[in-house]
Amino acid sequence: MNIFLWILQILLALLFLNSGFSKTFQYNKKEAELKKMDHLESGAFIKFIGTAELLGAIGLILPLALNILPFLTAWAAIGLGIVMLGAMFTHLRYKEYQNFAFTTVVLILALVIAFNRF
Repeated sequence: MNIFLWILQILLALLFLNSGFSKTFQYNKKEAELKKMDHLESGAFIKFIGTAELLGAIGLILPLALNILPFLTAWAAIGLGIVMLGAMFTHLRYKEYQNFAFTTVVLILALVIAFNRF
């Protein structure tokens, strides 16, 4: 089970690193695409979500890998779950059912990590 959780953590960390990096550091290049995808007009809020995703991705790996405050891994997964919960409701509101299904799966995977790491 431990190997499965590590693989899951690494995959989710890569997913959130990619998403967070583009929202935080490539916002000026991809502004129109990000606003359309996230249904947000505020560039500052998109950057905030990107930063939260980056920090959550780091939190999924480093605390447990370095054995420094390993309980933070579970809290990072919960934080990313909250981000995904917001994304789920946004996609549902705009009737984007395929995106809703994807964010639901990511939420469930984040919660699996959170509850198994407590």
